[in-house]
Amino acid sequence: MMVATGTRPGKNTTRTTMTYMLLILEPTTQRQARTEPEGRAVYDSMVRFGAGLKARGLLRATESLASHAAAARVQTSGGKLQVLDGPFAEAKEMIGGFFLIDCNSFDEAVAIARECPAAQWATVEVRTLAPCYDDSAVRPAQVARVAT
Repeated sequence: MMVATGTRPGKNTTRTTMTYMLLILEPTTQRQARTEPEGRAVYDSMVRFGAGLKARGLLRATESLASHAAAARVQTSGGKLQVLDGPFAEAKEMIGGFFLIDCNSFDEAVAIARECPAAQWATVEVRTLAPCYDDSAVRPAQVARVAT
């Protein structure tokens, strides 16, 4: 489990936090359906969201990803290494970007995901950072679910 120690702006206290990734999962056809001004407006809202997280001392990293049409998948099948070029016909959604954040709890990370503008047009998946051999990072039994 990743643990970070840091300070929030304007405070002299040290806090121990967990690191979470907010993955933006968007429909594969969504970007093509937008005009360029609409796409720029969406992108700008995400940049403002990231700037707000940074000002709150929560943001570690953020990036927007190019379409899956420009991607490649490397996998082994039948003992042979294969490289598959995108787009991937079976894909119904793609990872459009991410925010890597430090929070005090899973509930706080979920609350931040709810603030993300992408939650209006995509899925924002909250994941705890943990080693691939550690399956103990199970989601807490109770996460507040409030209808919006």
